[in-house]
Amino acid sequence: MGQQVAKERFSEAEYGRFGERLNDSVAALRELLGRPGFGAGPATIGAELELFLIDQDGRPLRRNKEVRAAAADKRVVLELGSFNLEVNLTPLPLAGRPFTALECEARDMMLMVDEAARSQGGHVVPIGILPTLTEFDFTRDAMSDETRYRALSAGIRRVRAEPFRVQIHGVERLELEVEDVILESANTSWQIHLRTPPADFARVYNAAQLAIGPVLAVSGNSPAFLGRDLWEETRIALFEASADDRDMERPWRVDGRVCFGSGWVSGAEELFEHSVREYEPVMPVMDDEDPLAVVRAGGVPRLAELRLHQGTVWQWNRPVYDPADGGHLRVELRALPAGPTCVDMTANAAFLLGLVVAMAAVPEWIGGFSFADAYRNFYRAARNGLDATLAWPGRTESVPAAELIVDLLPVARAGLASAGVEEAEASRLLSIIESRVRLGRTGAIWQRRALASLEGEPGARAAMLTRYRELAFTQEPVHTWPDPS
Repeated sequence: MGQQVAKERFSEAEYGRFGERLNDSVAALRELLGRPGFGAGPATIGAELELFLIDQDGRPLRRNKEVRAAAADKRVVLELGSFNLEVNLTPLPLAGRPFTALECEARDMMLMVDEAARSQGGHVVPIGILPTLTEFDFTRDAMSDETRYRALSAGIRRVRAEPFRVQIHGVERLELEVEDVILESANTSWQIHLRTPPADFARVYNAAQLAIGPVLAVSGNSPAFLGRDLWEETRIALFEASADDRDMERPWRVDGRVCFGSGWVSGAEELFEHSVREYEPVMPVMDDEDPLAVVRAGGVPRLAELRLHQGTVWQWNRPVYDPADGGHLRVELRALPAGPTCVDMTANAAFLLGLVVAMAAVPEWIGGFSFADAYRNFYRAARNGLDATLAWPGRTESVPAAELIVDLLPVARAGLASAGVEEAEASRLLSIIESRVRLGRTGAIWQRRALASLEGEPGARAAMLTRYRELAFTQEPVHTWPDPS
């Protein structure tokens, strides 16, 4: 979605040519992945952090272009909503102390963007869903002033003419209709990228599908939307509904445009082919490259059309092709929320990557573990957090998430050690996860308790957000935050 888009609307002929190029791109990718040595190299990680801009009253601040200009840093980019920004962190080797480096860069970037926001009368806050949002914040003029986002909106509405219907049943119930994809902007996340050789991709991707359930259960930071108390990670249900282009005329397509998936995979090309086969293009921007000709001449193609299309299909764990540095594949881990602090986010990343590496090294677990159990784990974790019951390979019965997470910490520690992560680094971050479980204190739980302590007071959500932001900028992990009073 970072690629340049020069116009908002396209002809049916352009959609047809784009579809043909997508098929050529998939064929080119298949040949490229079969090339000996392609994408080989040590594991590296990167991250993207999405942030909300708020004004002095805790309300969304629609000035992301101005804040980006004030920041004057290429790592800061616009997101769909005019009150959202994203910062892209520097990729680095997984071995050593990568999480400390990510934490420091994320903290420095957040402080820098906050300073830029101050020049526009605002602040930034790292949180999964902004608690002060109202339905009036999701008009079409709330979208970022960028051609590519207007093109995305027009392309999705070409596929789905009906309003987007949101139905989330949690502690309370939420039902509403929205005319546009702008509702996506209600969600901000902390996305991790793991570079993976093609030969290892299926094992790593399947391990990520397994690992994300228990990690999400201990990472919740989005308990409410539009004043309703919903899921521990309401962001999961909200994002899936806000970009669901399915309609009654296409009942055969099971997965929405934002989805967990429907089965274990055998290779990266399978996922790209699925995206091309199952999802209609929404922005048919053509490149002048012939991808098959490039591959057959021994080169590395840009595959611009395939990358653009893949950027409009938001699996919670998503394959990424990147032509940089001779070309490589990554697994993009998209399900974790932004916040509460940079150390919390890096602890979540360490737990997740440790489990992924550990389980990818013993792929025989997949033979006796149903994908349906991994699927249920993900949504149970999103809905119930530490109170979820989760399945795991080798266990005959589901167990409480809190119990499973404690049991999996040594597994994650072993995975990080096998990847060359320093022992002190792993211990520091995994101890944060353990303390969260022991104290029963995630970002979502803290927000709920804070709101309960302010019950009946005017402006309770804004007051809670003010206190949350103060604590988030202390950079002390959420399990150490004082009890709301």
